[in-house]
Amino acid sequence: MDWLTAPFELGFQQRALLGGSLAAVATSVVGTWVVLRGMTFLGDALVHGVIPGIALALLLGFSPLLGAVAAAVVMIAGINLIHRQTTFSEDTGIGLLFVGMLGFGVILISKTPSFAGNLTTILFGDALGVTTGDLVVLAVVAAVAVAVSILMYRPFLVLAFDEQKAALYGLHPRWAHMALLGLITLAIVGSFQTVGTLLVFGLLVGPPATAALLVRRVPTIMVTAAVIGVVSVVIGLIVSYHANTSGSATMAVVPVVLFFIVLTAKSVRRVLT
Repeated sequence: MDWLTAPFELGFQQRALLGGSLAAVATSVVGTWVVLRGMTFLGDALVHGVIPGIALALLLGFSPLLGAVAAAVVMIAGINLIHRQTTFSEDTGIGLLFVGMLGFGVILISKTPSFAGNLTTILFGDALGVTTGDLVVLAVVAAVAVAVSILMYRPFLVLAFDEQKAALYGLHPRWAHMALLGLITLAIVGSFQTVGTLLVFGLLVGPPATAALLVRRVPTIMVTAAVIGVVSVVIGLIVSYHANTSGSATMAVVPVVLFFIVLTAKSVRRVLT
């Protein structure tokens, strides 16, 4: 029993557990829409796109959260501009800004006095360094993610499966799409302190993808994904404590491993039946 409780005896370990769980709930709920809509590439691009804003915040001494939000807004505007002003698909703009924003962010971070430390924290997070203020931010992000998903459930649902039908129903698909982009940005920005910008993608996609293998109804997928996300955080922190590995990285890897376990089990079951 001590093997399970030892990783959570100290205050900073408990904050890591709570912070990771709140991040998992927010990213799992939002990630359900990402998976259903087929927006994983855009989600990954947004994860990298906030890096310049965080780096600029470190250089100029203002809130990294504000910097991340500003960078995400710039990236979304850039993607829309390329899509509307050219004949290229949206993926082209995403790919261009994916590389450009990431490279620009690393350049900015290289100008900071503690380049290696700042880069590591931004990219991979610091789960054991979660503060009370971070917990408040994560709680607000999780609450907003759940509330918006409930209020916008019908527009998001129809948009996920048929954008033209959403327009016919008068659900304003363009506005629903922008709201969804804002929600994705909020989840990413709110969680990067805990699991890092690169690793937050594991919690954004892993739990919802795994849940979608197990259940079919969207609300059930969300609840199942949130449970998988929280379980992944608990397992990740326990494993990282005993194996002396990065807590953030381990938390992000666990849902991916769980996905392939479930996928393999379903494949074996299908063969046997």
